[in-house]
Amino acid sequence: MNVVIIEDESLSVRRLEKMLSEYDPTIQVLAKLPSVTKALRWFNEHQAELPDLIFMDIHLEDDSAFRIIEETQLELPIIFTTAYDQYTLQAFKANSIDYLLKPIDTDELGAALDKFKRVHLANKAVSSANVDALIQSLRLPSSVYKDRFMVTIGTKIQSIQTDQIAYFFYDEKSTWLQTHDGRPISVEYSLEKLATLLDPNQFFRINRAYLITFDAIKTIHTDSSGKLKLDLEPISRHEVFVSGDRVTDFKAWLGK
Repeated sequence: MNVVIIEDESLSVRRLEKMLSEYDPTIQVLAKLPSVTKALRWFNEHQAELPDLIFMDIHLEDDSAFRIIEETQLELPIIFTTAYDQYTLQAFKANSIDYLLKPIDTDELGAALDKFKRVHLANKAVSSANVDALIQSLRLPSSVYKDRFMVTIGTKIQSIQTDQIAYFFYDEKSTWLQTHDGRPISVEYSLEKLATLLDPNQFFRINRAYLITFDAIKTIHTDSSGKLKLDLEPISRHEVFVSGDRVTDFKAWLGK
């Protein structure tokens, strides 16, 4: 079986590759594509070697993945990997297209691949009508932001509501979610991706390593140069400063 992974989070790509290999070592990943632009170019250049199956994140680094479907008129089976919850995505089932909620569960991945083998390897590709219906029913309005995160803690998957989160930070080559009660939890997102998924009225990217909520700010210190230092609650692992190029926007955000 040949697959293509369309996903802009490198950690998610590596994890999915490992899980696919464990499910079936003969699965070949033909390409790993982080953006709509690169995906469109790849499909245009590889018409003669299309995959059997596509794994596709909905929100990519440059646009919505639905644009790939629209512009290439893909009629290939797709398993979406997404951060959005099952209530938003009920239409996937109606259109016989599976989705996997991040972080991907091994059993759910196996079930999706089993379904693919049962249905699509019998030459039942996704029809254009189904794709059109999917696009219309699942386009997310710009006002919809994530209100929860599914996280892996040990062997358990738990749901963390955004109102439980004080801030996100990047450390030791990983992104961490810090809850108000002091729990740091690793998440499979970059801060860049999180900034597109979260309500900008509630979360602000103060520098390259921190994305914070207003409630996480305990004290703001200023110096003669106008530089801002923040004391966060819970206490952060590092000293936290607002980047100079973000000070004006940060002050405006505080005043909302």
